[in-house]
Amino acid sequence: MSTVFKTIRYGAYATIVAALALSLGHQAFADGPAGSKKDQAAKFRQLGTVLPTPNVYRNAAGAPGASYWQQRADYKIKVELDEDKKQINASETITYFNNSPDKLNYLWVQLDQNRFKDGSTARLSETASTAGTRRDRSGSGDSISYNALRRIQALADVEHGHQILAVKDARGGALHYVINDTMMRIDLPRPLASGAKTVFSIDWKFNIIDEAAIGGRGGYEHFPENDTYIYFLAQWFPRMAAYTDYTGWQHKQFLGRGEFTLEFGDYDVSITVPSDHIVSSTGALQNSRQVLSAEQRRRVASTTAKETVFIVTPEEALENEKSKASGMKTWHYKAKNVRDFAFASSRKFIWDAMLHEQDSTEMPIVTAMSFYPNEAEPIWSKYSTQAVVHTMDSYSRFTFDYPYPTAQSVNTWERGGMEYPMISFNGYRPSTDEETGEVTYSRSIKHSLIGVIIHEVGHNYFPMIVNSDERQWTWMDEGLNSFVEYLAEYDWQEEFNILGGSANPLDTITNYMKSSGQVPIMTQSDSILKFGPNAYSKPASSLIVLRETVMGRELFDHAFKEYATRWKFKRPTPSDFFRTMEDASGVDLDWFFRGWYFGTDYVDMAINDIREYTISTQNPDMELDKDRDEYWRDHPESITQIRNRAEGRTTRVERIESINDLYNENDKYTITNKDRNKHQEFLEGLKAWERTAYDRALGEGQHIYFVDFENVGGLVSPLPLTLHYADGTSEDMMIPAEIWRRSTGFVTKLLVRDKQITSIDIDNLHQIADANFANNSFPAKIFQSRLEIYKGKRTSKNLMADMLVELKSDDKEEGDEGATDVPLEPAKEPTETTVEP
Repeated sequence: MSTVFKTIRYGAYATIVAALALSLGHQAFADGPAGSKKDQAAKFRQLGTVLPTPNVYRNAAGAPGASYWQQRADYKIKVELDEDKKQINASETITYFNNSPDKLNYLWVQLDQNRFKDGSTARLSETASTAGTRRDRSGSGDSISYNALRRIQALADVEHGHQILAVKDARGGALHYVINDTMMRIDLPRPLASGAKTVFSIDWKFNIIDEAAIGGRGGYEHFPENDTYIYFLAQWFPRMAAYTDYTGWQHKQFLGRGEFTLEFGDYDVSITVPSDHIVSSTGALQNSRQVLSAEQRRRVASTTAKETVFIVTPEEALENEKSKASGMKTWHYKAKNVRDFAFASSRKFIWDAMLHEQDSTEMPIVTAMSFYPNEAEPIWSKYSTQAVVHTMDSYSRFTFDYPYPTAQSVNTWERGGMEYPMISFNGYRPSTDEETGEVTYSRSIKHSLIGVIIHEVGHNYFPMIVNSDERQWTWMDEGLNSFVEYLAEYDWQEEFNILGGSANPLDTITNYMKSSGQVPIMTQSDSILKFGPNAYSKPASSLIVLRETVMGRELFDHAFKEYATRWKFKRPTPSDFFRTMEDASGVDLDWFFRGWYFGTDYVDMAINDIREYTISTQNPDMELDKDRDEYWRDHPESITQIRNRAEGRTTRVERIESINDLYNENDKYTITNKDRNKHQEFLEGLKAWERTAYDRALGEGQHIYFVDFENVGGLVSPLPLTLHYADGTSEDMMIPAEIWRRSTGFVTKLLVRDKQITSIDIDNLHQIADANFANNSFPAKIFQSRLEIYKGKRTSKNLMADMLVELKSDDKEEGDEGATDVPLEPAKEPTETTVEP
């Protein structure tokens, strides 16, 4: 018998019968201490009262309804890059289709560059901490980073924001417009009827931001060593705001965090840049003969699916940097059914390409391409385009075939990434040793590069095609995309540094989930606290749990693919995702989405106690001796008795035999005929079926366990258990989350087994994001690790020695290399000056 379990035996008839009946099925529920009724109802309450009511636009199954509609906007744009002024000059003609059932008196257009204007809501609402300052931990003063100081100066030096030069109707007449921060309302001369379209044009210009100094999703990067630039333009043209069935006009101001809500349309864009530039862009190039050399066109034609081919070699790009052309070229692109348009331009670009073949009748061949400077080598030519192809190959297994003709990765900055249809701006480059000139890259840089490309190219699926509202729900694109990125990174390499963290995101998300200052995943994008964990890691982790633990791969993969296919080139909302996952799987997931997406509880499942039982025969000739043994096991002799005996002391009854009687010779467990008669009466009183169950239980000799679980963290979760047996074997079993439906705080599980259990563990495979493994085993496991020995160090200022140090001739003081804050001192009070008459 294991010493870790408290072992007693059933004595009551009712308990015996209950245990016998349950043993036939081997498992059953038995509720432990109940939580409050309010808590119980909340955890498993259906989401019907929270989600929008299904309608003709979005049905109860989570699919587009019979009358689903969405707007459309086609763009014809001419844009010129003025490299000397670092400026964009452009004009566009927009054809807007009103597919809604409503008439529209005005249109809303997004002017995202206005975020950088002096006086914008985005800039005025920045706090000191978001602007790059901090309070000293001791509370003695404030500090400001060099990055923040540079940003303040860059924003002050140049006027930023869209400068609207003209807004005209199709006949050239001026349209009245009003600019409200990052939104512009265009008043129509007459209402735009349902089913009608309107055509209007906008002329504008703006100064391109220095992205390294200001920070943003587009701009330019300057390479001072040879005075060259990479330009990457995003949110560069006035774009139609979305008009939807669920919110009308989506015109929440662009504050920099909540991203974009856009309409699909066809684009015809002419991009005029210096003639020695190479352009990467959304869409397919229409005039390769005018902008590419014969050799470059030959290389494009020779591209295969076997390996990457250089269209512009590193040597050619390096040579191209040495001079600056005076002429201009116009690159003409077209893109069908996209929700946005971005491009990059530079004379620095190396350009390589590779084909991606897929089993698709619509787009069997996709050209994967990468554009990057020599500063990105050798890591970019080795991994970038391969990662682009891998992304399409992996994502398509879980969603749909990639529907566009190109997929591109452009190196535009040091780290991070940003996504647009068919094109992504990505960071990470190798390091160059200042003394030796040796170029190297770390494992972290390698994985970060591959990971960011997978993530940003993956955004073509979410939200560029499955067109969710980023301004309202960041998690619908970032969370879902991070989840599929996780699957794709495991497809790349098992030891991959998944999602920038450990190999298992469920081990790293727990610190965030049990932290303070959280908001639910369903929080509007601009109001999210701890943005990365909330919008990326937590929803991705939730889907890992949903796939691997709650639903299983077959049901999950089918439902997830159904969601992606249903909403391909359409605009889903959270309710559409939640309902589709249930509809396509047949699994009630309201408890899961309520806990993970609408709450801030965390997972912490504990085993509080295990009690082991066997079935009592009630036969006094068999049981009373066992009763005696169990009594003395649980009630051993007192320390006083033991020490008295050790000292040789004897009791009075031992010394005087005449005072002993029957009770000294027999204890309370001595068998009597009355006990035997009572047992016989018990057997005769059993009904036939009761006697059958009783005899079977005695014959099988099974072990019955009551296991007490506690939901410490509050988030409802399945219980993945590992049962360890006395014979050295083990068994995995999954208790579904529904066990908590009667009591969300404490439950007791009844287990009936043929073999004796020696210990039980929760979540050995780390599959439920449990935040505390210290309470996951019974008996508890001893924590094992290693201690590092350190030597204490005292430092003090020695003024006498410091005065003897010679002044260095270099202007840079020792230690400046690591400085991140600008030294500040309190402002001095002005002194009063007296002027003599």
